[in-house]
Amino acid sequence: MLKVLGLDDEVLWRETVKSFARHDVYYLPEYTKAFRLHGDGEPQLIYYESGDTRAINVVMKRDIAEAAPFTGRLPEGAHYDFATPYGYGGFLVEGDCSKAAMDRLNAAYTEYSLDSSVVSEFVRFHPLLDNQDGLEPLYRIIPMGRTVTMDLSSLEVIRRNMRKSLRNRINKACRSSISVEMGWSPELFTQFYNLYTETMQRTNAQPYYYFSRAFFECVHDTLADSALLFYALLEGRIIAIELVLYCNGKMHGHLQGSKGEYLYLCPIPLIVYIQALWGYENGYKELHLGGGVGSSEDSVFESKKKFNENTATRFFIGHRIFNREKYDKLLSLRNELCQSGPRPGFFPEYRA
Repeated sequence: MLKVLGLDDEVLWRETVKSFARHDVYYLPEYTKAFRLHGDGEPQLIYYESGDTRAINVVMKRDIAEAAPFTGRLPEGAHYDFATPYGYGGFLVEGDCSKAAMDRLNAAYTEYSLDSSVVSEFVRFHPLLDNQDGLEPLYRIIPMGRTVTMDLSSLEVIRRNMRKSLRNRINKACRSSISVEMGWSPELFTQFYNLYTETMQRTNAQPYYYFSRAFFECVHDTLADSALLFYALLEGRIIAIELVLYCNGKMHGHLQGSKGEYLYLCPIPLIVYIQALWGYENGYKELHLGGGVGSSEDSVFESKKKFNENTATRFFIGHRIFNREKYDKLLSLRNELCQSGPRPGFFPEYRA
């Protein structure tokens, strides 16, 4: 009923994911490799089949002993938790999705998780798939902020959904002789790494978001069939660059870097607009731009919303505790070792 695949089963993993009609890039094995390198855990594809129900879930299996503040305080390999790989995921279910079918999925998944010493799971559901619907037997589902999705069904729709002020900014970039090109090469990724790191420093990003040069090299080596770099040029110099993922009719703005001194020339809006045109021309239906910082509807969200005033997508997360006794003991140990309590809303609390 339930089978677990790792990166040693990469071919079967990929074939399994692509057999699901609504699959996306975040579920593919090659997407998870750079994040394993980043220290996010061991990637797993969990495949379930019973009767008329099929389901997949991609997780990073993390050893809690490696998390601060537990280093040296817990035995390795004794306590784990699951988290969605950076980006989006959660169970995709096909066929019979009745409550009885979900209860059976829940029972099989719970048994596997407990047998594997998994204490809890944190899920970032996919805004384009609404795959949180019907999964209430498995998770506590929490609505977060809206996200921005561009409708790529026609050139007219792309332009009509954009604010006039944004179209003016795009025109400004063009008048400034900025051009946008796309490519995929080690040389481009070196520049991407440098610009991305510069951007994280300029914006005082949290430490997690400082990805290593090896991380970018891994992305270059593994995602060539599912991603492109779009970059803005001014007088032959790259002033902004974005990694865009694409799969099964869907596109996602993923990681972005820019030269701060050129932002007034509006290279980022032009890059996104060119991405949308490329997506339409190549048969993609949606370009997901994401939401605000921490899922809030902040200035970042408002700047993205200019690309589609009519965006309707929303981000949901899911919490699951498989073993309440172990969860509470970990939280108690965490509180003994830390001077302050967990940040409100953070899950799992023992990692806060």
